[in-house]
Amino acid sequence: MRIVTWNINGIRTFRGGIKKALDSLDADIICVQETKVTRDLLDERTAIVDGYNSYFSFSRGRSGYSGVATYCKDRATPFAAEEGLTGLLTNHEAAVGCYGDQTEFCSEELQPLDNEGRAVITQHKTMCQDKEQTVTVINVYCPRADPEKPERKQFKLQFYKLLQCRAEAILKDGSHVIILGDINTSHRQIDHCDPSDIEDFGENPGRKWLNGFLHGDGQQEDRQDEKTDEEPEVTSTEPIHSGKFVDTFRYFHPTRTNAFTCWSTLTGARQTNYGTRIDYIFADWKLATEQFVTADIMPEVEGSDHCPVWGKLSCSLVPSSKPPPLCTRYLPEFAGKQQKLSRFLVKVDQKSIQPEPREALPGSQEEDERRENLNPIGAGKKRLLTSDAAVPKGKKAKTVKTSSKPQGSLLSFFKPKLTNVSSTEASCEKTLGLDEVASSHNSQKASSTSEEVSSVTSTVPEDTEHVLDGSEQQCTKEEDDKQIKRKMLTSQPSVGKTDSKKGASSVFWKSILHGPPPPPPCKVHGEPCVLRTVKKEGPNMGKQFFVCCRPQGHASNPEARCNFFMWVEKGK
Repeated sequence: MRIVTWNINGIRTFRGGIKKALDSLDADIICVQETKVTRDLLDERTAIVDGYNSYFSFSRGRSGYSGVATYCKDRATPFAAEEGLTGLLTNHEAAVGCYGDQTEFCSEELQPLDNEGRAVITQHKTMCQDKEQTVTVINVYCPRADPEKPERKQFKLQFYKLLQCRAEAILKDGSHVIILGDINTSHRQIDHCDPSDIEDFGENPGRKWLNGFLHGDGQQEDRQDEKTDEEPEVTSTEPIHSGKFVDTFRYFHPTRTNAFTCWSTLTGARQTNYGTRIDYIFADWKLATEQFVTADIMPEVEGSDHCPVWGKLSCSLVPSSKPPPLCTRYLPEFAGKQQKLSRFLVKVDQKSIQPEPREALPGSQEEDERRENLNPIGAGKKRLLTSDAAVPKGKKAKTVKTSSKPQGSLLSFFKPKLTNVSSTEASCEKTLGLDEVASSHNSQKASSTSEEVSSVTSTVPEDTEHVLDGSEQQCTKEEDDKQIKRKMLTSQPSVGKTDSKKGASSVFWKSILHGPPPPPPCKVHGEPCVLRTVKKEGPNMGKQFFVCCRPQGHASNPEARCNFFMWVEKGK
């Protein structure tokens, strides 16, 4: 059994092909966070993937925000699934249950904790040493504590408490528990790129919660005892530490440094591996020590500001014969059961109206909805009764014939009518006058425009041949030939004149508008700096400054950004 968690920073990460992306992760259960999709924007290609069954949780307050999804291969189909941690979003059978003691939460607190689409729970059957067991997978995207919003710090801690309450209740009920996802807190100093830069690192409330949630401190010693068999009873009894869960990555790699899962994209910190480890796979102590084979990170996988984390267990999955009701394939919009409101408002006489044969609609019903919007309810019935079948064929043919008249050229609106001309001289004079007007008008334009007008003018005799006699045709052609030669001679100097005018105007505007000054070089690398703007509220908001162009990194890294900083002076 192989599981993967990945904060994908938007479902668009899979735009190149979601099935291909899921297959490349090579896992039975794939948990993704920050899908940034609401139910009304979820398309069938994302919701229903061949070979997988999926379970989504959506943000109910903001669009393009939060959201998690769990994709299970068909051989890992769960027998129960549920959205959220509180149980308030569950209104179907085959739910996971076991909600624990929620008395310390008031009713006004519980609903908002689930309204942002931050948790999906699936429950699976596994076979280990000929013994069937239950494993519950909790896919979470924990909130971020915004420093500028104190209420979000409390919201994050409440979410942590609710997660712990639910996980321990499921564990107490007899199921193994795996919690995986973006926890949004780096646990120890080894999990942070520069912990010395953070004041009171260990006093962070999120780290204090992790200290109590994980049994942590003795996990390395317990694992060494298990290897040396000095105390075999350690592997079969609960540890004495307060926490009931294990950070599986640190269980297998207790001293690995620079193992980060999240980097800032604004500063290019991934290039220098200047990040944090905030994505985890937690497992209950017994499951981690007995069935987990390994766990690691995948920093080579790009496409997001996070990288995937994976774990492998020795047990095998036993698929359910049928996905639980939360599966997206049962949603009405994907199950073919959805009906539009207009169907109940428009009265249709089935006897008098014969339905026209139509091709099958695609998964999106945009075309059908557009047709209904164009035909209001009042006019819809009238239009249906006057269908194409009721229109006489004669009128139909006549309409087509009149509409098939060829479109005239723009020049025809300026030509005099030649059908009433009686003399050859009058025709020549009018044609000459027309050419002089066109020549004087087009001599002021660029060569490309002159050539276009010239080509249009040259076709005038062809359009009027059927109303002119032989002498008129000869006169018109001679005048046209003269006019074409005259335009060819005048087009070349006009081009040079236009270019000189453009050059003069360019010099003039450059003398007035100097443009931004060149960026200064940084003092350490001597490379041109980049321009930044202060976006944080305060006295400096909107001001611009120059910093080193290199990616952010540790101060000891010579390839990282230096500490060069310079404000942009006003008026420059």
